[in-house]
Amino acid sequence: MPLTVLSDDDVNRILHSFNRDDVLEMQQSLADALHWYSTSNDENDCCSDYQPERTHLKRKDGSTTLFMPASSLDAQGIKVVNIVPPDASGLPSLADKLSLNSSQSSIASPTSPRSSISTMGSTETTGSSSSSTPTRASVDSASTGQTSVSSGVAASTSTIKGSLTLMDNAGNTTGLINAEEVTAFRTALASTMLLKKRHSVHDLTVFGAGKQAYWHIRLAMLLRPDEIHHLNIVTRSFDSGRKCIMRLYNPQPDDPDYVNYVGERYNSKTKKNILTPSHTEYERLLKDYVRASNVIFCTTPSTSPLFPAGYLTNPEGRKKGRYIACIGSYKPHMVELHPDILRYAVAPHHEHRHFHKRQKEGGAIIVDTVSGCLKEAGEVIQAKLMPDQVVELGELFMLKRDAERRQEEKGPKVESGCNFQVNSGMHEWLTRGNVIYKSVGLGLMDVVVGNELIVRARNKGIGTTIENF
Repeated sequence: MPLTVLSDDDVNRILHSFNRDDVLEMQQSLADALHWYSTSNDENDCCSDYQPERTHLKRKDGSTTLFMPASSLDAQGIKVVNIVPPDASGLPSLADKLSLNSSQSSIASPTSPRSSISTMGSTETTGSSSSSTPTRASVDSASTGQTSVSSGVAASTSTIKGSLTLMDNAGNTTGLINAEEVTAFRTALASTMLLKKRHSVHDLTVFGAGKQAYWHIRLAMLLRPDEIHHLNIVTRSFDSGRKCIMRLYNPQPDDPDYVNYVGERYNSKTKKNILTPSHTEYERLLKDYVRASNVIFCTTPSTSPLFPAGYLTNPEGRKKGRYIACIGSYKPHMVELHPDILRYAVAPHHEHRHFHKRQKEGGAIIVDTVSGCLKEAGEVIQAKLMPDQVVELGELFMLKRDAERRQEEKGPKVESGCNFQVNSGMHEWLTRGNVIYKSVGLGLMDVVVGNELIVRARNKGIGTTIENF
């Protein structure tokens, strides 16, 4: 049995070769697995009965090692990763800049030097370094690769190191993959499944600028080409935001063969803004970005809410429907969204004639795994949500397929995606309403995506294959 070994460079080469159709194909494979996972029976090896809970190992240096075993229909495996969050290195967290004792708390905006980022003729003033003089960074959206920036701010993203070991059903080891990029990619792959059918995605705001943020942005721009008009990155370090944007348009600048395997290009006219807490108008701009957003990705290991609940729960914040994916917090004490936002999303709402216009709430939070989020998701735990107030992503696929089967009995098959139950309130909620997706990670995702990478690597001749391992 051959064993294929993929380094981080190998994984990057494969992932960056994906075009929109490749992403949709990968999402379909993952949707199939999540569908079977949520059936909660022992009919197949994907169901929850065969997915052991992950094990945490807290280390003296403040890092956490996660052991995530899983089983899919035709494979099994385990991912082992060591996560070093920014606060473990003594860096200030983004939320330290905020005062969030209640959903109506104000945000202090300290004065500091500024730098500006120019993107396709749009200039946004942002907080920058601790230097005593202002600095300027010019980012060319056409990705020439030539930039000039000065920043004394240290990196503010989590560090993830580890590997994914894959085996077939007989126990033969078939793959060994560097897990850094895979972890971010498979998380974004799941987060963007519901993004495909959203009515509007014009304004995208992302908290964080690491690998998770990068892959969420990249997949969003591949899935909805030419539709994202504004991209706002909220991060502690201006330099990390600049690097994230540069990577979007030139993922492998040091690889001379990059042009031979790059996938589809996307809209280079998207206006991009970087906002850091040191900006003197941070509170105002943060509120503007959150309120204007159609899509919000939260990708930070924060221990405090990233913005006050009132931004979204007061009458003005309820006028627009948003899709929010919250994937950065993975422990009970971590939280990115204020618990009041989740409580509002699941609370019963009664219409009154005098009430302000608001978008539809689904009455539930969508999660990757109910058991995992009830035990580990800080937002879910702190909001004190009950099991009947969370629904698994795989359950939505179950409902979709049931609707498709019923439609086939009556006539032509309905369009795939979120367009099941076209005349139902669920369809309106998923496409236009306020939808919150919370993920803490599921080993099944790694096994499914990892096996797809192994197949594609062998077809493309990428990586190292050891025959008769």
